[in-house]
Amino acid sequence: MITLLLLKVDSRTHPGDVRVLKDLKHGLHPESIAPGSCLSSWDFSVDPCDHIFSDRFTCGFRCDWFASGFFRVTEITLDPVGYSGLLSSTTWNLPYLQILDVSDNSFYGSIPDSLSNLTRLRRLSLSMNLLSGKMPVSLVSLAHLEELYLDSNSLHGSIPSSFNSLVSLKRLEIQENNLSGEFPDLGALKDLNYLDASDNQISGEVPSTLPVSLVELSMRNNNLRGKLPVNVSDLEFLQVLDLSHNKLSGPILSVLFDHPSLQQLTLSHNNFTFLQVPGTVGLTSKLIALDSSYNDLRGILPGFLCSMPKLSSLSLENNKFTGMIPSQYALKVAVPRSNSSSLERLLLGGNYLFGPIPSALMGLKPGSANVSLVDNCLYRCPDTFFFCQGGNQKSLVDCKKRFETVIPLD
Repeated sequence: MITLLLLKVDSRTHPGDVRVLKDLKHGLHPESIAPGSCLSSWDFSVDPCDHIFSDRFTCGFRCDWFASGFFRVTEITLDPVGYSGLLSSTTWNLPYLQILDVSDNSFYGSIPDSLSNLTRLRRLSLSMNLLSGKMPVSLVSLAHLEELYLDSNSLHGSIPSSFNSLVSLKRLEIQENNLSGEFPDLGALKDLNYLDASDNQISGEVPSTLPVSLVELSMRNNNLRGKLPVNVSDLEFLQVLDLSHNKLSGPILSVLFDHPSLQQLTLSHNNFTFLQVPGTVGLTSKLIALDSSYNDLRGILPGFLCSMPKLSSLSLENNKFTGMIPSQYALKVAVPRSNSSSLERLLLGGNYLFGPIPSALMGLKPGSANVSLVDNCLYRCPDTFFFCQGGNQKSLVDCKKRFETVIPLD
């Protein structure tokens, strides 16, 4: 009895916090606690916070002293060594915890509602585990949450519309799951600057009620359909937009080429049919990289793309463009300009372009730029030119069929 009283008096870590740490370790499969890992060193015969970074508690958590007279656990960050177990093995009654990161391990089962007890949490990272079930609505009680990482798991079901109340959220990563249904209205998240919902099964249209604060948006590889929302121009801080590998159709809007901050636009592997010409003819565009490959784009190659002063990467391959390669495309690759970036990447293969190779390209040396003109209808494109290597030109029969479709012959 005397020994127990002494331990209680000498304890500097709040007893409730010690209990959670114990439950967390004891809830793991013992064989998943590798020698030399953080949790292998946790020895509860001594006070955790009083011995942090010693050989008894080498790593895995952080403590801060509070006026209550106790150390409180403010951070748990586990090393990625394959810890396996249920997150529901503890109550998560850690009222001062600000960071919980158990990413890149083998936790399984559902995300427990008890995580809602972490009312001061700013960052929650459960990425790259084996978690299943639905995204818990209970997480909306985490009013101070700024970063939420649930990516690379096996979560299913829809994204809760109540996530629109996580008003402190700045970063949301839910990619590489099995989430489905339409994307909810998150327009109230005025501080959200990064959203990645790629590699899911999200359906419906591209949401028109996205947070105007977004800097990066990726919804790659989903089941999105319909046209691009015109009010994408309202996302005035957007720098990166990736909607590739969906089923989007209609025009690629001119507002994307007039956008005040957009630098990287990836719309490949969709069903877009044409590019709208911006009123500024591209002169004010901030785009550095544009990938509209593997669509259904038709007509002649749009000249305004070469008027974009910062564009250095352009991929239009595997569409249905016809006509000759405009000389300004070749000049933007081969002739440096002081007030405009050169094209370091120009991929035009897999179209129906005809005529001769522009003379400005003839002097390009291998390694000077990444250029491909394969699988077109060019008059001559011998392997002696590096941009003709890797594939033949289309047959005369295929080219003739395409030209007859574009311009019906009597």
